[in-house]
Amino acid sequence: MSRIGKLPIPVPKGVTVTIGDTVMVKGPKGQLERPVVSGVSITETDGVLQVARDSEIREHRANHGLMRALLNNMVVGVTAGFEKKLDIIGVGYKAEDKGKFVLFNLGYSHPIEFTPPAGVTVAVDKNTKVTVSGYDKEAVGQTAAVIRGFRPPDSYKGKGVRYADEVIRLKAGKAAKK
Repeated sequence: MSRIGKLPIPVPKGVTVTIGDTVMVKGPKGQLERPVVSGVSITETDGVLQVARDSEIREHRANHGLMRALLNNMVVGVTAGFEKKLDIIGVGYKAEDKGKFVLFNLGYSHPIEFTPPAGVTVAVDKNTKVTVSGYDKEAVGQTAAVIRGFRPPDSYKGKGVRYADEVIRLKAGKAAKK
């Protein structure tokens, strides 16, 4: 039995779950919908979601834990939401919030205009701290990865866009090799 898949998912008050060919979770922050993967069945009893697999086929065992984790992320997302923090490091590197889009100056000959997808908000604090937040964990993570991809951290000086908790191992330059 999957250690992750067999764990129950508590559904807080104010969250409604509709189960069919797709699972729809609606809460105070928004609404998420996802198709049910093959070989897995979902039941709701007394405010608790339970995921069970149909057979012991390898694919069904893998989908068991996957579907439970996706459902849990949906429930947590519509109640509490998710957030990723990014730091911009480098002389002259900055971000500006321009309403519908965010303007990044990252050492290129041109600024980068980034419009976040629906359901995701990008907030800029002190021009070097960027916070990506939303109710869909997948969209928040993908948006943060796209922003980081504009200028990944340099391995020699550490300049660029990095996650707030990311540790960059800096290489020694030419002078250190002698």
